[in-house]
Amino acid sequence: MARIVLLDSGPLGLVSGSPRKPAVTQYQAWLLSLELSGADIVVPEIADYEVRRELVRAGASAGLRRLDQLQRRFLYLPITTGAMRRACDFWALLRNAGVPTSGPQDLDAGAILAGQAVAAAGPFDVLTIATTNLRHLSRFPGIDAKNCLALASWRARTGV
Repeated sequence: MARIVLLDSGPLGLVSGSPRKPAVTQYQAWLLSLELSGADIVVPEIADYEVRRELVRAGASAGLRRLDQLQRRFLYLPITTGAMRRACDFWALLRNAGVPTSGPQDLDAGAILAGQAVAAAGPFDVLTIATTNLRHLSRFPGIDAKNCLALASWRARTGV
């Protein structure tokens, strides 16, 4: 049984931000405590894409270097066909239930992230998505999404 934490684009963007910003330092400390707890920390390709595209657009070469360092430091989860098919299932399920997480023509990165999470987890793994967007990710069935700063207190209570 593995304890796995997937980083959504919100926390990934924050921990790859400038260390001169107090919020970035707080998120980096949170991530280090999570790492020291023994959790497998995963950078999903869809989250990397969301953060990277904005850093490229802004010409933020230092941010790109920090993002690359995180990608080397932690496990990287590429998008697979299985993950995309699960994402399609999630997207259709929520749209048919009347609680979509994106517009009808949008790619829906949240559905792709949920698909990646479900496709990557083993039957006995404890998997959590660390996010700053609980409103959307909590809609996906079987997905345990937690606010990334709340994870620090959650980890203390559960030992994860």
